[in-house]
Amino acid sequence: MLKVSNIQKSFDDNEVLKGVTIEVKKGDVVAILGPSGSGKTTLLRCLNFLEHAEHGEIQLGDIMTKFSTAHKHDIINIRKRMSFVFQNYNLITTKTALQNVMEPLIVVQKKSKVEARSIAEEALDKVGLTNRYDFYPSQLSGGQQQRVGIARAIAVKPDVILFDEPTSSLDPELVGEVLNVIKKIAEEGTTMLIVTHELSFAREVASKVIFMDGGKIVEENESKEFFLHPQNDRTKEFLKCILPEYNYSI
Repeated sequence: MLKVSNIQKSFDDNEVLKGVTIEVKKGDVVAILGPSGSGKTTLLRCLNFLEHAEHGEIQLGDIMTKFSTAHKHDIINIRKRMSFVFQNYNLITTKTALQNVMEPLIVVQKKSKVEARSIAEEALDKVGLTNRYDFYPSQLSGGQQQRVGIARAIAVKPDVILFDEPTSSLDPELVGEVLNVIKKIAEEGTTMLIVTHELSFAREVASKVIFMDGGKIVEENESKEFFLHPQNDRTKEFLKCILPEYNYSI
């Protein structure tokens, strides 16, 4: 489904990704955890070519390319099959919720306005925004804006959705509404990678958990095993700091 091999990325002299390899099967929900600066967001941005990795390969379905030599048409084809949900919503402020969701359907997938509107309305209904079609981003709460972003991501029916800390910009009382939408999408079999600090959500929804630190994957396991029986001392230290009830002996 999605396979990334030995991805490396540096910003000047700072090596942010140090040979990361991951494999995501169809229907997997992969939570990526780790401290700030561990390379989680950079990894997602490289997968969608929002950042350009210096080394490594990516395979998405029948598309395979090297990050260092990817041609424009390779990047376009990968982006067509991959959606990205941003921390800060990344909505077009001059367009309504409906128009934001319709935009990639018309511009990228070349659908008619009539068909794009029908698909966009269905996506907005799915995330609970039936009564917000004609609202502009400035008229929506942070949680509603993020749900528009999620609707835009699912409307194009991608092979995989990348979520970059989708609740980090939200007030605490709005986090639940967005996580519930993501959980619902996951239950429908959508393949996704989610960078998140919401450990209880990762434990409940993810099929697999990856823990990153220092630009590398430190530990990777099925969600239940990851939280109940972490193997690496660094993982145990991280979980103990975030979840005090996890009293591991290190």
